[in-house]
Amino acid sequence: MIKNFSRQDAWELLNEYNKDHFHLKHAVTVEGIMKYFAKELGYGDEEEFWGIVGLLHDLDFEQFPEQHCIKEQKILKERGIDDRIIHAVASHGYALTVDIKPEHQMEKVLYAVDELSGLIGAVAIMRPSKSVSDLELKSVKKKYKNLKFAAGCSREVIERGAEMLGWSLDDLIEKTILAMRSCEKEYESI
Repeated sequence: MIKNFSRQDAWELLNEYNKDHFHLKHAVTVEGIMKYFAKELGYGDEEEFWGIVGLLHDLDFEQFPEQHCIKEQKILKERGIDDRIIHAVASHGYALTVDIKPEHQMEKVLYAVDELSGLIGAVAIMRPSKSVSDLELKSVKKKYKNLKFAAGCSREVIERGAEMLGWSLDDLIEKTILAMRSCEKEYESI
């Protein structure tokens, strides 16, 4: 647990800089995914920390898209937020907007799932169920190959993230689908 910085504090900060429903839903989705992976990868005692990192990862994107992962560092530093959070959220912009490389497994997970969760979400809303509950790897892989589908979701970043984790692309996709299933009710309620 982060001393003196709760999930509620992170939510309030996120809402200070983000008003768009899509961005808030994405933040809650990534929060849930990160909490799932914390438990699955043996970091259950850091579940809330991983979740807060997921919640805040795009803190600056809505208001400062040209300074994404740069401006959020300044915002968080000014608030006295833990340096581990600052490094983690900034590292998901590695090789895109910053040269802060993901080092900890948590940072590598964030890097890998941020773009992928958007792509999986786009596949899910095209299904009759509009849910990840019945989504399978083959459906995601089919859309993944179509570069025009969810074109804003960088396949290069997703693949680099899988490589950082030492996972195959299929493993990363399957695990992320399971992670999204675990928190679908939370992000659908936004």
